[in-house]
Amino acid sequence: MGVRPKLIIHGGAGSSLKGKGGLTAVRESLHRIVTAVYDFLEKGGSAVEAVILGAKLMEDEPRFNAGTGSVLQSDGQIRMSASLMDGSAQKFSGVINVSRIKNPIEVAQVLQTETDRVLSDLGAAEMVRELQMPIHNPLTDLRLHEWLAERQGNFRSSMAGVVAEDEMASTARRGTIGVVALDQDGKVAAATSTGGKGLERIGRVSDSAMPAGNYATTVAGVSCTGIGEDIIDECLAAKIVIRVTDGMTLAEAMQKSIDESTKNQRDLGAISLDVQGNIVWGKTSEVLLAAYHDGDAVGDTLEWHIEPGVGSV
Repeated sequence: MGVRPKLIIHGGAGSSLKGKGGLTAVRESLHRIVTAVYDFLEKGGSAVEAVILGAKLMEDEPRFNAGTGSVLQSDGQIRMSASLMDGSAQKFSGVINVSRIKNPIEVAQVLQTETDRVLSDLGAAEMVRELQMPIHNPLTDLRLHEWLAERQGNFRSSMAGVVAEDEMASTARRGTIGVVALDQDGKVAAATSTGGKGLERIGRVSDSAMPAGNYATTVAGVSCTGIGEDIIDECLAAKIVIRVTDGMTLAEAMQKSIDESTKNQRDLGAISLDVQGNIVWGKTSEVLLAAYHDGDAVGDTLEWHIEPGVGSV
């Protein structure tokens, strides 16, 4: 029979999630994507293939800040980052500040088989040309209007709103998407993708293309969301996985890491699962936009308002 697959995804973290219309729309998107990816796992799909599929579906959903719907940087350009980690091979690959493509996770996927597995800027653009990926404009009207409004205000905000839902755009921030999967062979993988925090300095690098924000081994996998610099300072994803490797349960590792992040006044969230099928999430922010499939049913964290806190299935 093999292992019962498990899956958790996230669409960012934030300061609030107001309005039933917004809650309903985000829940529908997350549940739809979780269901599609879990169906793939149930049919024998690998963890690596599943997280790539999940990342692509979320990159294609304009509501989330990754792929289509990514926020604009200070110069009005979109630069996206993504990473993939195959836990069974313990192999990481990523792309940083890539432009004009639909699915940055596809570049990270190709880089899994390359000698140089993390590319940025010009190198990433050259890889896209070599792969003959179709040119795609990920800009949406909402993102453009956000940027134009910030320009009129002389860019006083430190980041853009990152959930493309009118009633939430100004309150739900720190957007990234992430997927962590356990397949029938007991293998774990993680993928993370982002358009950045928005309005940032040109050349800024997020945690999403680093092991700090996306990490997996044979024992566990983690994808992070929140303020990238806070996640990097905590080296959050790798720290959680290493603690599990060293003997902590996944829940203990997440709790200790969230406690440390809270003490250090970080703004972040994380989703995770381990090879035993435990699903655990944590946050210091008010809201974590996550959904999961525990093998029996779909659930989510959208109305989980413990701050800070750790939850599990």
